[in-house]
Amino acid sequence: MSYDVVAKTDPESVIDDEWGGMWFLKSELGTEELGMSVLELEPDGKGMEHDEADSGQEEVYYVVEGTIDVDLTAADETVTLEADEAIRLDAEEPRQLHNRGDERAKLILVGAPL
Repeated sequence: MSYDVVAKTDPESVIDDEWGGMWFLKSELGTEELGMSVLELEPDGKGMEHDEADSGQEEVYYVVEGTIDVDLTAADETVTLEADEAIRLDAEEPRQLHNRGDERAKLILVGAPL
């Protein structure tokens, strides 16, 4: 087959419902070089501080709904993204996502190469 279809909720969320949800879609889509995830963060919810230096993958975060702060921890800088905005991050850039808004935020996260 030359395509695969998946629903966000086909895999289990890897974070607690109280913070939102995060669904890794790579396995369900059968991708080899591209990772794709859906992240939903409740107000005051935040992601794990991390970088991708070990994997070497750059990441793109696209905000579908809400507003999200991308804390660039090594640079002591915060980039605020609203719906329909995206950011690309180098693998070595430490980052943490934080929903400091009043509504649930929804993002699409894409990373490559894996």
